[in-house]
Amino acid sequence: MKHAEPQSPVSFVANVARLPQKGLPVVIAADERQRAALAAEYDLLSVESYRAELLVASWKRNGVKVSGRVEADITQACIVTLDPVAAHIDEPVEALFLPEQSKLGREGFESGGEIVLDADGPDSPETFSGDTIDVGALAEQFFGLAIDPYPRKPGASLDAEGDDQPEESEFQKKLRSLLGKS
Repeated sequence: MKHAEPQSPVSFVANVARLPQKGLPVVIAADERQRAALAAEYDLLSVESYRAELLVASWKRNGVKVSGRVEADITQACIVTLDPVAAHIDEPVEALFLPEQSKLGREGFESGGEIVLDADGPDSPETFSGDTIDVGALAEQFFGLAIDPYPRKPGASLDAEGDDQPEESEFQKKLRSLLGKS
């Protein structure tokens, strides 16, 4: 039995069976309920705005390319003071999808051919089944990756009370002695 993944608060399922020649534009503007669900899911104090503008287009013979941007204004708790910290997210979205049965997706593995991965290049294509892709969930993934995991209020520091000067490292001591400064 296949378990269904929990649905994204900003889910938008695009039918990719017959895409227009210029692609299918998708705009997702989260309402108050959706923003509250995103805030809860990512441990944020609030999500003031969330908007994804995507283009779902044909790629190669039967693949799909999703590109665009996700923008959001969020408020997180500072990791030092727990005070609110506002942040703006503006993240590009780009992903390739191939049908599960696609020869293109299997070729590299089955023919013994090399698969070259470029750390700075595009991710390898993901697979999908049927004729739909949840592009809203995809945009949410990019939103989640763009959130600062350690938000800090400007000026907040983790220094212990009473420590006016941080401990000098061995490297800093050697550098000071080489420069002739005491």
